[in-house]
Amino acid sequence: MSLRFYDTRARQVREFTPLHEGCASLYLCGATVQAPPHIGHIRSGVNFDVLRRWMSYRGYSVTLCRNVTDIDDKILRVAADQGVQWWAVSDRNQRAFTAAYDALGCLPPTVEPRATGHVPEMIALMRRLIDRGHAYAAEDGSGDVYFDVMSYPEYGALSGQRVDHMLGAGDTDSESAKRDPRDFALWKGAKPGEPSWETPWGSGRPGWHLECSAMSTKYLGSAFDVHGGGLDLVFPHHENELAQSRAAGDGFARYWMHNGLLITGGEKMSKSLGNSLLISEMVRRVRPVELRYYLAQAHYRSVLDYSEEALGEAAAAYQRVEGFLTRAAELVGPVEPAARVPDAFASALDDDLGTAQALAVVHGHVREGNGALGEGRKERAAELAAELRAMLGVLGLDPASGQWAAGDGQGLRDVVDALVSVALEQRQAARQRKDYAAADAIRDRLAEAGVAVEDTPQGPRWELRRG
Repeated sequence: MSLRFYDTRARQVREFTPLHEGCASLYLCGATVQAPPHIGHIRSGVNFDVLRRWMSYRGYSVTLCRNVTDIDDKILRVAADQGVQWWAVSDRNQRAFTAAYDALGCLPPTVEPRATGHVPEMIALMRRLIDRGHAYAAEDGSGDVYFDVMSYPEYGALSGQRVDHMLGAGDTDSESAKRDPRDFALWKGAKPGEPSWETPWGSGRPGWHLECSAMSTKYLGSAFDVHGGGLDLVFPHHENELAQSRAAGDGFARYWMHNGLLITGGEKMSKSLGNSLLISEMVRRVRPVELRYYLAQAHYRSVLDYSEEALGEAAAAYQRVEGFLTRAAELVGPVEPAARVPDAFASALDDDLGTAQALAVVHGHVREGNGALGEGRKERAAELAAELRAMLGVLGLDPASGQWAAGDGQGLRDVVDALVSVALEQRQAARQRKDYAAADAIRDRLAEAGVAVEDTPQGPRWELRRG
């Protein structure tokens, strides 16, 4: 079965046919680094990390370019408010984003270009647009350069908006220099105290939309397979990228994929609402792998309404998966991932990256596996555990993978294991002398400390209760 994805521009699910056989090129709009990341920012990274992993499983050689917007109006405002250099704001927050992507198990991108490192490419793109009659330099001497929206008849094709219903871009202080209020800034003329670069049309800095067109085509070519990002970027950002790139003569993205927003209390997450949930804080309350599970469990195009209850349910669901794999390993020994995932799991991800349906297959394996363990069917339990690990590996959720095993405090667990073993030995001794009150007291004290004890035919086993 072939891969199929919902293409925002086509407004339908399309079969994925790569530009080059056996290869897949992906551009993901990364962070504008004016602030540290919250889970709304990182949802996109997790969703497209699953896409990348699934494409790799399906045999594609994947090139992922995820940019960093390190110069922007918002960054400059933050720097001014804090009394620091703009690049200090960018660098600090880029490190925070990298740490968040790493914490949640996102594979590093093939390349991660920064906007300020690609000004020559932006200047070249502006020159092509001016030469083709799709852009113009402001005549007021400001140094601004604008894209002429009315020169491109297909403007609005991505978002489905009609040009005559659009408001002005409102992206510069000198709107009067525009031929049309809807024209958007490719380049913004220099202002006192702001960073600037020299161009044939005056010194200044790049506009947001120009940056992504220049960086994506530099690393992926004039045409590439998939352009991704959050649904809130469709207009104006991605609409403008598409228009300027096509107007310059580039084929640009062949598929457009957008993940849904993450909201809280029915509202989009933002600093102004005071409801941003920073990754650095959340991973102190819940394990990173459980947070990844939460962000990946819903279909990537759906709206995800955050709540502590929903996060707790996701963590408990992941712990059930872990619990089966732990019990299976105790009974049958270490199990390696299967070479193939089950057909139902593959069909779910082939069909527009259906992670919810794929996880239904995962939990079906857990239920059947627990039954097999209870009945002593070791061979079937081992088979299910192997397939389960293969599926979890594709989703970036395999608890036995290097990252999650190393990141789960194995050294501390060894110490806890030794201490709990002493308590369990004392409990067993109390039971042998029929002092059941003492035995129950030991078990209750362990439970109060977050250690759940289960008596099995193979002897007592324990696990930490989370959440």
